[in-house]
Amino acid sequence: MKKVWIALIAPPAIVLFVFLFGELVMHLWNWLLPPLFGFKMITFWQTLGILLLSRILFGSWAGGGGHRRSRRKERWEKMSPEERERLRQSWGGRCGGFPRETDKSENPA
Repeated sequence: MKKVWIALIAPPAIVLFVFLFGELVMHLWNWLLPPLFGFKMITFWQTLGILLLSRILFGSWAGGGGHRRSRRKERWEKMSPEERERLRQSWGGRCGGFPRETDKSENPA
């Protein structure tokens, strides 16, 4: 019985959420960006296109980014100091190096 209610309520709720979120973004865009930066005003459908494009370019369809981050943190904490140093050295050339833990305590910025 619960699944039936979810199946009946979820689609209209999703449509309502997309509509309200799109309207909110459209009004914020049209209120802020034309006067500040000279951008043109946009329509509701252009707003949805911008939201979709930003999701494709900057977002992840998979979700769960926080879970992956916590797994990396757990693996990092389980590493020995020697393993951490080897990882820092292997990634140092690609990422410009990482501050050592002693460096962090000396320079908190």
